[in-house]
Amino acid sequence: MPHSFTPQASVPVDVGRARVHEEGWQSWSPSGAYALTDRPYRPTNANWATVCYRPGHSVPEGTFQGEGLLVLDPGDGSPVRLWAATDPTREVPSIRLAVTDGTAEVSANGPVKEWTGTDIQSAPADWASTLDLAAPRPAPTVWCSWYEYFTAVTEDDIHENLRAMDTLDLPVDVVQIDDGYQSALGDWLTLSGRFRSREGIANAIRARGRRAGIWTAPFLVDPKSELAAEHPEWLVRDASGAFRHAGVNWGHDLHVLDTTHPEAAAYLTEVFRTLRAEGYDYFKVDFLYAGALDGVRHSDVDAITAYRSGIELIREAIGAEAYLLGCGAPILPSIGLFDAMRVSPDTAPHRRPEADDYSQPGQDPAEFTGVGRQWQHGRLWINDPDCLMARPAVETRERWAAHVEATGGLMASSDRLLSLDEWGVATTRRLLGGADR
Repeated sequence: MPHSFTPQASVPVDVGRARVHEEGWQSWSPSGAYALTDRPYRPTNANWATVCYRPGHSVPEGTFQGEGLLVLDPGDGSPVRLWAATDPTREVPSIRLAVTDGTAEVSANGPVKEWTGTDIQSAPADWASTLDLAAPRPAPTVWCSWYEYFTAVTEDDIHENLRAMDTLDLPVDVVQIDDGYQSALGDWLTLSGRFRSREGIANAIRARGRRAGIWTAPFLVDPKSELAAEHPEWLVRDASGAFRHAGVNWGHDLHVLDTTHPEAAAYLTEVFRTLRAEGYDYFKVDFLYAGALDGVRHSDVDAITAYRSGIELIREAIGAEAYLLGCGAPILPSIGLFDAMRVSPDTAPHRRPEADDYSQPGQDPAEFTGVGRQWQHGRLWINDPDCLMARPAVETRERWAAHVEATGGLMASSDRLLSLDEWGVATTRRLLGGADR
């Protein structure tokens, strides 16, 4: 359980000019700068609070809260102030700020350290540089099946787009198969009826001079999967002994794989070694928040330790040469583990998110949080702003493309390539060709 909040600082502010940056818990949690008069984005229902925010760390009304990082520009010309976890790979306290009579009162429920800076964007970048991380490897360019086909993707869809890349002369390094090839979450090595051979499609991709990539959600388990039926002892429990609830998605409840259980860890190792042996060397691992949920595990370790050990297990299985992209991941606990990281909620063919919840898919929330986390790019990892969608049916596609391009991060296309018009082909070619490779 979180500790009680203790005072950290009292800072006079210009209420009309001050700004606060909240760092959200995971990839999809809203992150960015607000005026003191703004109402920060919060979950609009209990399910999204679990799946997209930090469960158990709700925020009082009228309070700003950063998960492990909060920045204040007092707005009066005095230095920017930043508070951050002393060791974010071990403990990530919530840091709160509330204003009373022109003074910002800052408190935290765990150990933090304070830094000063010149502005609200450069201060976290300067803090990141104190972590002394190695520069991340440049990202390959990617085509991803998700935003055109979603879970209905077929092997034939992959072949069609693979041919189109050659026809349209698109500089795609990696062809990444997203959700839909597997029979169920957790049963990663069992194919859905829409795919014939996972190794066969990897060979076809490589035969055309491109790299094969694949998606998994390694810490999630479908209650209807063979894994859940055959190995319930591999699942995280809550204090009552029931399965730890990881929220609802795809229309059903989600369970959590306990990677501290030796047999579950061996299974996950087998999954990723098999995929690597089949020719996949680009791995998007998604819905990673589940691995950092509190619960009763086989080993008595805290949730962040369990999460990091699970990612380290995956890295060991795929090898240092493979490229690892995180998504839906707790941000600060992921430091030092990934080549690239999704730094925003999902984009979408539309601008506004459902229920105006800025953790949900939409171009507006993806831009808001993507801009708010731009400081992470090249310092913690390569930022993934999410995929370019350039087909005519996409709302405000020109504005979304401009955002993706401006980030300078991972460049990925996610259209049925033969559906692109002249603008779409030219834009896709330019963004992929201009990526930092």
